[in-house]
Amino acid sequence: MKLIKCIVRPSKTDDVVEALRQRNVFGLTVSEVRECDSPKTHTAVYRGREYTVKLLPKMMIEVVACDSAVDEIVDTIMRSARTPDVGDGRVFVLPIGEAYQIRTGEQNAL
Repeated sequence: MKLIKCIVRPSKTDDVVEALRQRNVFGLTVSEVRECDSPKTHTAVYRGREYTVKLLPKMMIEVVACDSAVDEIVDTIMRSARTPDVGDGRVFVLPIGEAYQIRTGEQNAL
């Protein structure tokens, strides 16, 4: 089993989730995160006061999948999250040693 974590633009979150649902991937987690990926910063104005923005809002989508489904899921994420602009995000694939179903205690349940 693998844990697939992707960090995408907030505007692309619904596109990614819908594309995964079309591939019958339903068990996923979506979280709001802040990304500090670039040494570049920009300024914004809030209530008439200028400030420097170093952390950019992003969304993180996490999916646990069988090894055989990882390539298809990663490809789906990449296609649905891509824009022509810099800063589309990243995809990470991590191994999972063990997983348990809390209610039943079943091991390695997806």
